Amino acid sequence: MAGELSPSPMLSDALVILGSAGIVIPVFTRFRITPVIGFILIGILVGPFGLGKLVFEYPWLAHVTISDPDGLEPFAEFGIILLLFTIGLELSFKRLWQMRRLVFGLGALELMLIGTALAVALSMMGQYWTGALALGFALAFSSTAIVLPISGTTSPVGRAALSMLLFEDIMIVPIVFILGAMAPYAQSDGVEGLVDTLWQGGLVVVALLVLGRIALPRLFAQAARTKSPELFLAASMLVVIGASLATAVTGLSPIVGALIAGLLIAETEYHGEVEAIMEPFKGLALGVFLITVGMSIDLTTVWDNLGMISLAVVLVLVFKAAVTGLLLRLMGARRSTAAETGVLMASPSETTLIVLAAASSAMLIQPGTAQFWQIVTAIGLTVTPLLARLGRVLARRVEAAPELPEEDAGEPRTIIVGAGRVGLLIADMLDAHDKPYVALDSDADLIESAKRDGYRATFGDAGRGDALSRLGIETAPAVVLTMDEPVLAQRLVAKLRKSYPDLLIVARARDPEHAAELYRAGASHAVPETLESSLQLSEAVLVDIGVAMGPVIASIHEKRDEFRVKLERDGNLDYRPKLRTSNAEA
Repeated sequence: MAGELSPSPMLSDALVILGSAGIVIPVFTRFRITPVIGFILIGILVGPFGLGKLVFEYPWLAHVTISDPDGLEPFAEFGIILLLFTIGLELSFKRLWQMRRLVFGLGALELMLIGTALAVALSMMGQYWTGALALGFALAFSSTAIVLPISGTTSPVGRAALSMLLFEDIMIVPIVFILGAMAPYAQSDGVEGLVDTLWQGGLVVVALLVLGRIALPRLFAQAARTKSPELFLAASMLVVIGASLATAVTGLSPIVGALIAGLLIAETEYHGEVEAIMEPFKGLALGVFLITVGMSIDLTTVWDNLGMISLAVVLVLVFKAAVTGLLLRLMGARRSTAAETGVLMASPSETTLIVLAAASSAMLIQPGTAQFWQIVTAIGLTVTPLLARLGRVLARRVEAAPELPEEDAGEPRTIIVGAGRVGLLIADMLDAHDKPYVALDSDADLIESAKRDGYRATFGDAGRGDALSRLGIETAPAVVLTMDEPVLAQRLVAKLRKSYPDLLIVARARDPEHAAELYRAGASHAVPETLESSLQLSEAVLVDIGVAMGPVIASIHEKRDEFRVKLERDGNLDYRPKLRTSNAEA
């Protein structure tokens, strides 16, 4: 009937996904839990093995469940493509070349050793050798989509994980081809097909590298001149989809093209803008992928085979963690890095599902066997964030951070509250002038990291009186508050001033208004970070565009004096506070 609207299945599924994202991200962020678990749980709930089973009995459930699970697969694949694209944006060809030893050394050893060992173990358990080989290498993969957002790419753990994951992504195509060649009824041209794919794919990669270096700077320059975010987004999508399709046409994985596109854009001056524009799309598409993982978990089957599935999950996780950690130690990694990376990389991967499907279609494994290991893989993906937390705990256990030297314990020293970037920079400056200090923070991870880097730091909550007393606040020459928590800083200043009237208290303020509150609470000095950074930026730009240094410094002092007057007025102070970053102010 004309004018009558009825929601299509695709529109209904889109509403379910967007609604899930609107619930999962804020709720799980509120409790500091990664949304990965939330999206997988949503997939279990709204998938065909969850509420989807009840649609025939309760038709209204069709509006809150996924009606076409297969239709989400392209979007899930696009999420992984965008992830590899953004990884390329964070890298560069120079950095990738520096990582070649890790990628083709550690990455190759990790995949080959784990894959072969698992294949041998499965073969000994009765699996035919071709199927065992397929299962072994399928389970050897680790999840790029989940691991890298957790580990990042710049920390020691992130660099080790990235190198292994990059090699795994490169090896997807050869492994799938080899499985096809091992099929009972495979054609004799399987090896020839692999060779054709490799040389054709190589030509495409070279073409992308050449054309990208020439065309991409011009393309994004034109987009930037229009000052149109829509055109910039369109250009970014054109590049990533075009590069992915180019490698996919030759038989290579589309994620290879996405990675190359990211690397090429990373060499231009527009990589920051591209990364910012693509971030929301990557996050949503990855959410779709995680929902599809949850939809593949049949809780009834899990319950019926709970013992076997649990045993398989535990054995795979423990074995992969042990082998990866041992390889990292043999290659010179610290014990803490090896332990944390090994546990983080222990779970199977989204690529495992691809390899299992290829092995099943090639009749190397039975459908029931494929379904069993698909459930094991889905559960492994679900617990990856928990493995990341376990890895951090284990890292602290196997390589305890050094304790404070005994001679520091009774020595008067400046107490720095907060062991983040600002606190450690202050510690560096105190150390450079041979002034003793100790940093205090209630974040155990920050303290462990600082102590491993050689800083004198200890765990504790500054809001509790015994923590500061234990560090000798009675004899401390100063306390520096660096935390970015305005209310907590204000309360702590007031508490310290009441207990120690003569103590020098220097506090980091978020802005001039917060600085006024800190002065009112009793701070000796409050430094507004927005004010000082703005004044320093002004000084840099004025000098570099030709203004003489003398007038620039005079105008900065004048501006700082204006804020001093404002602080005196807004803070109801009976004195004019000092806003100083040098000895210029009296």
